Amino acid sequence: MNFKASILIVDGVSDNLVQLEELLQERYHVRLARSGEDALRIAQQAPLPDLIVLGGALADAGSLRVYHGLKCQVLSSETPVIMLIADDGAQLEERAWRDGVADVVRLPLSPAALLARVATQLRLRAADAMLRDQHRHFEHLVAERVRDAGLMQDATVLAMAVLAESRDPGVGQHLLRTQRYVTALARELRFVSAYTAELTNDAIALLRKAAPLHDIGKVGVPDAVLLKPGKLSDSEFALMKLHTVYGRDAIAGVERTLGGSNGFLRYAREIAYSHQEKWDGSGYPQGLAGEAIPLSARLMAVADVYDALTTARLYRPAFTHETAVELIRQGRGEHFDPDIVDAMLAIEERFKAIATEFPAP
Repeated sequence: MNFKASILIVDGVSDNLVQLEELLQERYHVRLARSGEDALRIAQQAPLPDLIVLGGALADAGSLRVYHGLKCQVLSSETPVIMLIADDGAQLEERAWRDGVADVVRLPLSPAALLARVATQLRLRAADAMLRDQHRHFEHLVAERVRDAGLMQDATVLAMAVLAESRDPGVGQHLLRTQRYVTALARELRFVSAYTAELTNDAIALLRKAAPLHDIGKVGVPDAVLLKPGKLSDSEFALMKLHTVYGRDAIAGVERTLGGSNGFLRYAREIAYSHQEKWDGSGYPQGLAGEAIPLSARLMAVADVYDALTTARLYRPAFTHETAVELIRQGRGEHFDPDIVDAMLAIEERFKAIATEFPAP
């Protein structure tokens, strides 16, 4: 069965309504209204009109008043309105065009002209609808491509980080846990007014992407040092500390190659270089203190230490969640940024859940 467009005709004279109905009913589904009030009532009933014809003789209101009433209460911006205007209605026609009617047909009526104008407006409406559908489809495709590209970028970053730390068993889960700890901390800390401006949703997304690269510099640390089961000597520890410099240099090299930086690379460089700094200035490699340490690195410091404490080592078993949290609390204001420790204490159950979700082997 062929679809028939729905047309609402409004005119205050019955003969005019009959004439217009006879002209249009063979091709369209036609409904009639003798007043603006009737038009408003009928236009709100299904099926909603695809087009409205405002006749030249409305008993209770002028054509433009009916048009504005329909436009305010019923019509979508895509519903065309054709207004029939007497041959001497130049002033009304000018106002009609200015107020946004789709077309004007002069009276006395030419049936062929009206049929042509109706068909044209309905074709334009259908074309506009098709373009809107295509635009929505295109936006959906773009969103899918962006999402896929983001997933690919995340996978690439994680693969690079795992490769860099592949000599360390269980590193994959470690990276996933610390990534989620950093994200959870940042989401909690953003409610503190001092950090709201920096910790936007976009910034937190970049922090999440950058976090797995925090120890990428370990690729340059000798196996004898990196995998030593016992306490490192002073010279060995000096070599271990260089992983922060190696990580910074690797990411800075990428920035130079690209001819500039971006938020992701900046966070990655900050985290790689400064996540071993301590709030009281006793960390490395620069001995930075307080807010001189980048926020990204201060977040990573808490995440990394919590994960180290709750993961077994060759030389010790894993600490319990409760012990790890207490040790970090004790380091508040010394090793760690007090605000970030407070954020962790507020969401410690979330930390516990992440550790359970991505268990160490």
